[in-house]
Amino acid sequence: MFEEMRSRFVFGWMLSASIVAIFIVLQATENVLLTGVLMQLVFYIVLPAWLLGHHFKKRNVKLRQVVFFHGTARWLLPVFGLTVLVVAFSMSIYWLLMRALIPIAPTAIDVALTPQPLPDAVWYLIATGFVIAVIAPIAEEFVFRGLVLNRLIATFGFWNGLGLTSLIFGIFHINFFGAFLFAVVASLLYVKTGNLLVPILLHIANNTVAVYQSFVNPSFPQWLRVMNINDLYTKSIPNLIVLIISLALLLFIILRLARDPENKIEELRVFWK
Repeated sequence: MFEEMRSRFVFGWMLSASIVAIFIVLQATENVLLTGVLMQLVFYIVLPAWLLGHHFKKRNVKLRQVVFFHGTARWLLPVFGLTVLVVAFSMSIYWLLMRALIPIAPTAIDVALTPQPLPDAVWYLIATGFVIAVIAPIAEEFVFRGLVLNRLIATFGFWNGLGLTSLIFGIFHINFFGAFLFAVVASLLYVKTGNLLVPILLHIANNTVAVYQSFVNPSFPQWLRVMNINDLYTKSIPNLIVLIISLALLLFIILRLARDPENKIEELRVFWK
């Protein structure tokens, strides 16, 4: 036992020292873009892999037990529909949040709505887009649904654990309400299927849309997108309609997914031993 702990301790320090050394070298070369990409990779790959590797090994859990292709195909169409609803809700709730905050902090809202220039380096845009659209969803689903959700449900019960997990997930995102509702749906998909691949696909689809909107800046849907303070007022009706419809449909789907979760929870207790 002592030898195992000492090995993990030494490995952890070696890994940390290597990461620090790489960053020192990159700082010396003053390549800010490359440093940024590597920091993202460390945050989304190295740290989650280290944490989850220990967690899986301690509980003797195999990767194929939580991520598998069997039965996933039947969820592809629902995942597509959920992506449309989640994106529509996120965009409309973002409008509502900005509209509510503009009397309190108009300068902050103006800054938030001002488009930020992107670097000219194509490789950086591709690398960052891939991290945000693919790597980050995989890492976040393993951490939040595969680890945090299971532990909190085991400690506080199903709905309290699911709510706390979604709350924590929302805090780490700018659009809190959109992220919170997304986390609720993703958590229920995982409980329903026992397969992390399903919420991972939902997360990848959602983030891919976000990357496309941020990097390509498409004009569609022009009638819904808020680009400046004037849009907060002129696009109130379409955003309000989309908000009500998407929220109603998402709540209906959540209630359907939440039917008889206890049986599925028992199958996931392998994480809680």
